[in-house]
Amino acid sequence: MFPAFPPLVFEPLFRSYLWGGRRLSTKLGKNLPSEGIWAESWEIVDHPQGQSVVQGGPWDGWSLGKLLSEHRQAILGEPVKAPISDSPMSESSGAAHLDRFPLLLKYLDCQNVLSVQVHPDDAYGLRMATPDLGKTEAWYIVDAQPGAILYAGLKEGVTREDLSEAIRAGQTEACLHAISPNAGDCIFIPAGTVHALGAGLVVAEVQQASDCTFRLYDWNRLDASGNARPLHVQQALEVIDFERGPVECVQPIPMQAPGMQELVACDKFRLIRFDQPSSHTLELSTCRIVTVPRGSARISTQYGNVELNAGQSALIPQACSEAQLLVGEDSTVLAAQPVLAAQPGHGS
Repeated sequence: MFPAFPPLVFEPLFRSYLWGGRRLSTKLGKNLPSEGIWAESWEIVDHPQGQSVVQGGPWDGWSLGKLLSEHRQAILGEPVKAPISDSPMSESSGAAHLDRFPLLLKYLDCQNVLSVQVHPDDAYGLRMATPDLGKTEAWYIVDAQPGAILYAGLKEGVTREDLSEAIRAGQTEACLHAISPNAGDCIFIPAGTVHALGAGLVVAEVQQASDCTFRLYDWNRLDASGNARPLHVQQALEVIDFERGPVECVQPIPMQAPGMQELVACDKFRLIRFDQPSSHTLELSTCRIVTVPRGSARISTQYGNVELNAGQSALIPQACSEAQLLVGEDSTVLAAQPVLAAQPGHGS
């Protein structure tokens, strides 16, 4: 019998990078330090680079890693096969695991363009000197200032040789596929896809719990000490999928309930959007992570309830068995469900 697990809310972890700003506070209500630029708010994470800690409730002060080590099945649930749908962005490439919560949820404030980068897949990441998962991710555009762009994939026909020459010539941007996104757009970035978020965007990101990034180009920037950030061109060229080509915004797939749309279904996670005032029952074969880019929501379970406002997030453990999600007026809610596979000692 599982102990009582209400929805879990965690203390955000803020990250300061040279491309950040203050809109995590002004747009999402985050309680940032009074000074400095802040680029990311890690909402839910279990990784050597960051560890979420429960805020309030019966599990107050517990880290997500400790919860998983002692109550893994109650939090995650049973391994399941990938919920591949008819979505055109569905992918399946096999599963790999480190012993941690498989997803990372964050918000990003992009006041300046991010580096041009790529992430490896699981097979490559787990062979590295410090093993890590690969990184497949999805961006949800919370806010886009006029003229904001992002880069997703390479232009049609760009080869490894083309990109290598462009990098040597300082013309990397010429190989990148650019998109002018709007608030509400979603972009799916599988591992191996070259990408960069542009200036003027606030983004919610769901990704594998990985910090494995290879930079191709950093716009010739220097940090406060006058140093350039390191590049990883050779590793990047090894992991880029040159067959993928340009990436466009996903086309949401309507689901059975009004205002409920599938944005992504892949072998790492499933991402659903709710954007009409309504009540939805979430049957939990595995846990869900929920965040509110806009408006408000209420999560009700047999073990307790939680109210979320814009910029706030929660984890619904599988032990809740089912949860009621109430979406507020003029609100958008995202729910991500990890795809699990059996691993030694955890149901295999």
